[in-house]
Amino acid sequence: MLRSKIIPAILFLFTASLLFTACSKSNQQGRYVPADAAIVVHINAGSISEKLPWDEVKQNELFKMLYQDTAITAAAKTALDNPENTGIDVKKDMLMFMQKDSLGTYIAFQGSIKDAAKFKAYNSSVMTKATASEKNGINFISDKRTTVSWDKDKFVIVTDLPEASQLQDMGKMMMQDSLTMPQDMPTATLNRDGIAIASSIYNLAEKNSMAKSEKFSELVDTKGDVHFYMNIEKLNSGNPAMAALGMLNINKLVEGSMALATVNFDNGQINVDIKSYAGKEMTELWKKYSGSKINSEMAKKLPAKDVAFFFAMNFKPEGIKAFAQLAGLEGLINMGSAFLGFNLDDFVKANKGDIMLAISDITKDSTGKPDMNFLFSASVGDKASFDKLIAAGNKMGKEDPSIAGKIFTNGNNQYFAIGNNKQTVDNFIAKESNSSFDFMSKIASSPTGAYVNMQYLMNSFKDEAAKDSLANIAMDASLKMWDNMILSGGEFKNGGVTQHLEVNLVDKTTNSLKQLNKYMGIIGSVAKVKSKEDKAMWNMEPTVTDTVTVVQ
Repeated sequence: MLRSKIIPAILFLFTASLLFTACSKSNQQGRYVPADAAIVVHINAGSISEKLPWDEVKQNELFKMLYQDTAITAAAKTALDNPENTGIDVKKDMLMFMQKDSLGTYIAFQGSIKDAAKFKAYNSSVMTKATASEKNGINFISDKRTTVSWDKDKFVIVTDLPEASQLQDMGKMMMQDSLTMPQDMPTATLNRDGIAIASSIYNLAEKNSMAKSEKFSELVDTKGDVHFYMNIEKLNSGNPAMAALGMLNINKLVEGSMALATVNFDNGQINVDIKSYAGKEMTELWKKYSGSKINSEMAKKLPAKDVAFFFAMNFKPEGIKAFAQLAGLEGLINMGSAFLGFNLDDFVKANKGDIMLAISDITKDSTGKPDMNFLFSASVGDKASFDKLIAAGNKMGKEDPSIAGKIFTNGNNQYFAIGNNKQTVDNFIAKESNSSFDFMSKIASSPTGAYVNMQYLMNSFKDEAAKDSLANIAMDASLKMWDNMILSGGEFKNGGVTQHLEVNLVDKTTNSLKQLNKYMGIIGSVAKVKSKEDKAMWNMEPTVTDTVTVVQ
């Protein structure tokens, strides 16, 4: 009898413990990151170092130029020779976070210690004017701006960032007197106790850390080379523009807003998965008014041979009004649009919920410069309401003679189109649906889709780059690197809006991180030589002799 009662009780407790563990997501990566950090970047160092060994980093052109620079210190060269010479465990996870507080902004970088003696020796040789100290088993090397700290397991480097506060101060001054530029620009004041901040990170209670954030736990639990977390509400705190708009409800747009992204460097591709969250009221709007699928028929009607840029979106028009009401903008919108003969309700009724923007068939104008063919289209809801919008557009066009004869419109009961090429606009409205584009297969099932043909765009502008030898090197490297970008998604899932960005490279077989290393080496060295040339020109110095060698 007793056994028959005990066994069910044990099973119940076991099941309950499993459920509790599953529901209370936590992580170790964010254990020493404040829960209210504005930005957090998590680097899967093991994966990164496997995909891009340091010996390959040392082969890129910019690295070689930096290494040969006579201004570089011996200590810096030891790190460039091998990052392990710094005492850091380069195979374990690393994090960078940015925090805003009453003193302004600071950034912190943290990771694992592999050799404490090497770590101390390296940082002591780099921070020659810093003061060394030790407290409660934590070592510090600190100067006015930066504090390097470590214990037997981990390191934390804190850097004061007063420039961020300086920009906000400038914004406040501009808001106070928008007509007069300030005579005395605010200066960045270093007033942070780096040792105190570093100590607070080591002593951070787990309940107050990102370790207890379910969203961050979900993020770092996703397979990825880099994880990115942004607390948009925290990032905008203290923004003078937001304060100036306090009479409205603009804060509702950023309240509770977060953006999370996972980046994977795959063969021939860079894949980014994005998830956006909002506060309670904005989330309800997303859930209620999110679109379904973009209108593929609009893409089929596009009379284009080569598409450089394409964007399409499906949405519930009623959401526009609900959004304006939440933000407190409905009255302002109606006041502004009344002068043109329509109101927000007309705008909502006029739209059926489909829009498309395309740039295609780039040609050369009379001067030899690229001339883009653009077309914007929207599906028509209530025709009478849409006619009011057209009348408003025509009124604006008459008041601006600079666009007369350059912008063309056409429409019927289904679609409206506007563009800079009359034949394209007319054909879009009149022709049958028969165009076909490969990228549509990846975005057709999403509420939002975008495509950028980087090869086509760069080839259209390469003649301009050819006039400058350095620009020509950069353009050639870019043409060998970038193919296209495709953005899809916009669905509301599990409390947030999901999107996927796919960056396709020309070389489909080589890991994209290795390709980025080589590409950034070329672009970085071009920028370095260009900077020296510009400095020599403005200061009337002898012409520099640095060259950029492109390794095939």
